[in-house]
Amino acid sequence: MSKADLIFIENCNDILSNGVWDTDLNVRPKWDDGTPAHTVKKFGVINKYDLSEEFPALTLRKTAFKSCIDEILWIWQKKSNNINELNSKIWNQWADEKGSIGKAYGYQLGIKHKYSEGEFDQVDRVLYDLKNNPASRRIMTNIYNHSDLHEMGLYPCAYSLTLNVTQGKLNGILNQRSQDFLVANNWNICQYAILLHMFAQVSGLKIGELIHVIADAHIYDRHVPVVKELIAKKPFPAPKLKINPDASDFYKFTVDDFALENYETHEFKMKIQVAI
Repeated sequence: MSKADLIFIENCNDILSNGVWDTDLNVRPKWDDGTPAHTVKKFGVINKYDLSEEFPALTLRKTAFKSCIDEILWIWQKKSNNINELNSKIWNQWADEKGSIGKAYGYQLGIKHKYSEGEFDQVDRVLYDLKNNPASRRIMTNIYNHSDLHEMGLYPCAYSLTLNVTQGKLNGILNQRSQDFLVANNWNICQYAILLHMFAQVSGLKIGELIHVIADAHIYDRHVPVVKELIAKKPFPAPKLKINPDASDFYKFTVDDFALENYETHEFKMKIQVAI
C-alpha cells in the first residue's frame, strides 16, 4: 500500500487525538457564512518521502495531479503572479481585478540577484548550482520576503526549499509555515515531488528524498468528519510516475510530460468547504 497514505493517516490521527484546539482564540480565517474557522493543530510535523521508492500520491482520494503540476509550473517555471496564466481557479480569491496576487510566490522567484558568477533569479541559481556546484550546501530558495509582505495577496505558505546532492541523489527539504491538512497536504507533496524530479532530470542526478516540515499542521473544525471518513479507508498501492525522458530543459517541461500509471483511488464525493 502507498506509504504516503500511511503517513497521512498517522498525521491525521495524531492531530485529532493529540492536537490543540484554538477555539478560545480570535482567529483570522472565516467560513463563507462568516463563522470563525477554528482548527485543531500539531506544531512541527516532519515527514519523509523516499521518491526513489514511490511517487507519494494519496490513494485514499484522488489528488488532482495535472492541476497541481500546472500550479507548480506557474510558480517555478513561469514565475508568474497572475492567475490569467494559471489554468485552475484556486488562486482567484486572492487576486485583484487584473488577476495579480501581488509580489507573491512566482514574483519572488523571478527577482534577479547579483553573484560573483553573474545575475540569477532564485530558480536559475538553483539550476546553475546543481550542474556546476552539486557539493554546495547553499542551494536553496526563500520567497518569504518581509519587505514585500504588505504587497502580497497571501503570505507564502510553502516558503523555502533547500536542496542537497548526496551520492548523486537530489534531496530536498520543503519548509511550510502553515497547512490546511485535508485540502493541501498531498497537493503540496505531489507538487514538490514533481519539482525535485524536474530538477534532478535536467541536472543529470538521481532522485532522492523529500522532507516536508510543517510548522502548523491543522485540521479545520468542519473538516473533522470528512477526515475521519477518509482515513478509515484502506490504501491502494502507490502509482508509478512517468516523465518524458527527452525533457532536458527545465523551462520546456509541460503538464503533458508527466503521467501516473496504475493510479487507483477511492471515490470521494463529500464536498470540502475551504476557509478563507
